Amino acid sequence: MSSVPSSLTPALASKFARIALSHIVREYPNGIQHVLSGPGDVRGPRELHPIFFGSFDWHSCVHGYWLLATVLRLFPENPEATEIRELFNAQLISVNVRAELEYLALPLRKAFERPYGWAWLLMLSAELNRHGTDDGKRWSNRLKPLADEFVRRFVDFLPKATYPTRVGTHFNSAFALTLALEYAEVMSDEPLRKLLVDKASAWYRNDVDCQAWEPGGDDFLSPALMEAECMRRILSASEFQDWLERFLPRLGERQPTTLFEPAIVSDRTDGKIAHLDGLNLSRSWCWRSLGTVWPDSDPRRAIALGAADVHLAAGLSHVAGDYMGEHWLATFALLALI
Repeated sequence: MSSVPSSLTPALASKFARIALSHIVREYPNGIQHVLSGPGDVRGPRELHPIFFGSFDWHSCVHGYWLLATVLRLFPENPEATEIRELFNAQLISVNVRAELEYLALPLRKAFERPYGWAWLLMLSAELNRHGTDDGKRWSNRLKPLADEFVRRFVDFLPKATYPTRVGTHFNSAFALTLALEYAEVMSDEPLRKLLVDKASAWYRNDVDCQAWEPGGDDFLSPALMEAECMRRILSASEFQDWLERFLPRLGERQPTTLFEPAIVSDRTDGKIAHLDGLNLSRSWCWRSLGTVWPDSDPRRAIALGAADVHLAAGLSHVAGDYMGEHWLATFALLALI
């Protein structure tokens, strides 16, 4: 696995940025999540969502912006930097943010993009807040009303969410909590962080001996590893090691086997089957994060980091090629490398 990158390189950052720039304002094809209340609601993506109308769907467009914002912060002199800044200056403007908010205020929009899109919008807001430039501050301030609305929605929804959703797709609760936790920490939003920590603890603290019946046919997240990564973020190192020992007690034996074997992708032109490339990339992200909890002397560290490399190698070469994966996979490759 020596050829597998261990971190984001300027060349890979540029590649990911070029991919995102190729689709972030590409309006069609588009799989909109849109409830029609009457004939007047029959409108195109750009009219419905003046910022996030590209990238096949709303949430992929949001995390395409996150990818570009992250690349710009880490490599501000990369060849795509000027184009990224021009895009953000044109799109992240107050009138567009107001239009996105007005859409959310319409009837039957309560569950729009819950929770995946909510979490990614907060990740984008957090990333813009990390920028120390005048541009970054301006973009962050303009997006803030939209981020505030999704914080409000999390605060309203989570107390009602008695049970977590444990699927490997957009509705996965652990993934949403993980991203929202990052936002809460970056923004020093302690009330939100407490809500997220309490909910994660209520949902997952008592889970033991995970069987990991995965992957499903259209998973792009590992329910098992995503839960573990969520808990890693809310527990102290010692508490998490104890929890993980109960949750995946045979990890040192590379069990359950399914967590260590990359998913097979039989048809990358099929949008659902192509999700499995994302599963390999998101597993790499989780395994690499989990591997950091053990000292170098613990064999489980090498096992986890080795699994991260295997999964990254399986997914990284497929971030471009067919639009069904190309409109989103680079985001998950970036997660695995930063």
